[in-house]
Amino acid sequence: MTVTDPAIGLDLGGTKIAAALVAPDGTVLARHTRATPAADGPEAVLDALAAAARSVGGGNASGVLGVAAAGVIDPVTGTVTSATDSIRGWAGTALAAGLAARTGLLVACDNDVRATAAPELAAAGAGASLVYVAIGTGVGGAVAVGGRMVHGTAGIAGHLGHVPSPEAAGLVCTCGGTGHLEAVASGPGIAALYGRLTGRPVDRLETVAERATSGDEPAVRAIVTGAIAAGRVLGGLANTLGPDRVVVGGGVPRIGPLHWDALTEAFATELMPPLARLRPSRPLFGVDAAVIGAARLPTQVPLHAPPPS
Repeated sequence: MTVTDPAIGLDLGGTKIAAALVAPDGTVLARHTRATPAADGPEAVLDALAAAARSVGGGNASGVLGVAAAGVIDPVTGTVTSATDSIRGWAGTALAAGLAARTGLLVACDNDVRATAAPELAAAGAGASLVYVAIGTGVGGAVAVGGRMVHGTAGIAGHLGHVPSPEAAGLVCTCGGTGHLEAVASGPGIAALYGRLTGRPVDRLETVAERATSGDEPAVRAIVTGAIAAGRVLGGLANTLGPDRVVVGGGVPRIGPLHWDALTEAFATELMPPLARLRPSRPLFGVDAAVIGAARLPTQVPLHAPPPS
């Protein structure tokens, strides 16, 4: 499908819904944000998404809507196939059908990190391959090969936080497994490692970063360990996929050069000779990346129609 009029993009997170009316060239024409009623269940979340779409759509949208959502999203069935409890009861939700019924629009849906990565893939050029990772409260990711985003069975592809990591050996992951990257490389994972090293639990990554800046050795070690773990996994994926770009986003890499430098060095150490010059880069797009990517979903993944009236 080719969209020639502005489309609505929605970005659903555990705490906030962002909505935008987006022109075909990526220009954001209108914005709206509201809190996610995460504790009220999926029906309330779908109602809030529909209200956010109406707030930016007016009569100016093309009749299509893209939604980028937290969780494992299958764009073919339009469902949430797996999710954490950050949104109560979110797993199993008929996201596309529920939103199409509430708005009367054609709806396309995908995982929020894949949508955020889509503008990065477009910027890389036709036929490019990309590895995108977002390191924050969790570790999410997206993989594109030959210019096409990889979705995999039930939309699971790209969940890079659940790749085994030696640095996370024995640690319980949010998915219920053990030894996964997210358990040591995410913000909470780094904070938890600092607590184990010192016996002084902290609840914020920023606290660890502040102490590292002051020369606190366990804080430095916790941050560097998480960064090395992420860099090693990304380097291994680069060897597997041969990407043109590796993009590292999210809040954790923004804590300072200590993290970024350790991640980059660990990444470079893993590379095979043909990739020796490849290095991670920061995202090209800012806070609008997810809604811009969401608005492009109707041209990239299946559309789900509202029920007959």
